[in-house]
Amino acid sequence: MSINCRAAAALALLDVVDKQKSLTPVLVRYSEKVPSTDKGLLHHICYGSCRHFFSINALSKMMLEHPLPEEARPVQALMWVGLYQLAYGDTSEHAAIHETVEACGQLKQDKYKGLLNAILRRFQREKTELLEGLKGSDVPHYQHPKWFIKSLKKSWPNQWQVICEQGNIQAPMCLRVNTHYNSVSEYLQKLEGADIKASKGELSLTSVYLDKPMDVFSLPEFEDGSCSVQDEAAQMAALLLDPQKGEKILDACSAPGGKTCHLLEHAGGEIELTAMDADELRLTRVHENLTRLKFNAVTLVGEAQHPEQWWDGKPFDRILLDVPCSATGVIRRHPDIKLLRQNQDIDNLAQLQFSILQKAWQMLKPGGTLLYATCSVLPLENADNVKAFLSEQMDAQLQNIELSSGIDTGFGWQLFPQAQSHDGFFYALLKKV
Repeated sequence: MSINCRAAAALALLDVVDKQKSLTPVLVRYSEKVPSTDKGLLHHICYGSCRHFFSINALSKMMLEHPLPEEARPVQALMWVGLYQLAYGDTSEHAAIHETVEACGQLKQDKYKGLLNAILRRFQREKTELLEGLKGSDVPHYQHPKWFIKSLKKSWPNQWQVICEQGNIQAPMCLRVNTHYNSVSEYLQKLEGADIKASKGELSLTSVYLDKPMDVFSLPEFEDGSCSVQDEAAQMAALLLDPQKGEKILDACSAPGGKTCHLLEHAGGEIELTAMDADELRLTRVHENLTRLKFNAVTLVGEAQHPEQWWDGKPFDRILLDVPCSATGVIRRHPDIKLLRQNQDIDNLAQLQFSILQKAWQMLKPGGTLLYATCSVLPLENADNVKAFLSEQMDAQLQNIELSSGIDTGFGWQLFPQAQSHDGFFYALLKKV
């Protein structure tokens, strides 16, 4: 039996906010409960409500005389859903209010229909003044958690506002052209022939941006391997590591396989590549990408911080170390990070990253190169880790990186999320001397 789309969105949000569940699997479950015609709207509301959570939550508090009781949490979630639609969505205001209030019935909260209707209609009348009232506090105004804003202000006094602003908008859809299959200019012509508007990226030589997101299977020759979806900053991994034909390469923490395949594309498939990941289920995505692009690689389940459990002792020429991180550079793609990530997580992640870096270094040949990468904008996970590693690893030498975007931290290159461009990313290239 299907349920009202707004009711499903409210329940999904409660799973994220109260139960600290990741939005992606939550949406998979609730997408099955709504009519097929509402799946897109459900995703839109849930992503948008997470993206703007700190403002819609502040608005609900401003308009409620008293907090709702615990048993009325579904009503609180419906309030978030309704306020998101009225403040930031593109649904008609009448439909947004009517459908959200009606959802009270499906969630067995009929007695709150009048309250919810009154609050949403008040916001409809006083929208400009109420939104203006958010500007007095950083958290609802910049729509990120307090700990994160504080950290950004300290680390990036000149960039923190742009980082927050980018975290509140939908990221553009970027493609990585498979130059083993066709050139970037050739693929742009194919897109033009299919009446798909696109433009070349400025950071990566293999990047193309679509004017509008679309189903990948509508892209010319996608199933044949002509291109892949990958952020432009992430595309720099293969270009910076620069694997050469015949070399033995390790892609640690490889799932879902975007960088794995790009390494193979970059070397024309003529490298001995091992793609490893701790998550066996996610490794299936690596297999799928390899199959579509017609490349071969050794795939294995293992943890980068425990090479003794899987490594055969034969060193690698180059290692891509895209370590688990806070993902604070890709918040606009995964807005639930704002609600799930906590300040104490960063210390724990930094320790894990440092341990992985130490272990991976043991697997690198003398004269070999290791690329340390994260999709984080926090120095504790990035430059601080590299600085600490260099201070104790005497045979490690930092190599120069100079890109057309971002800044040199002194211990690696930091990219920040940019409007209609790449996500936030960090790279440090290390040579074993």
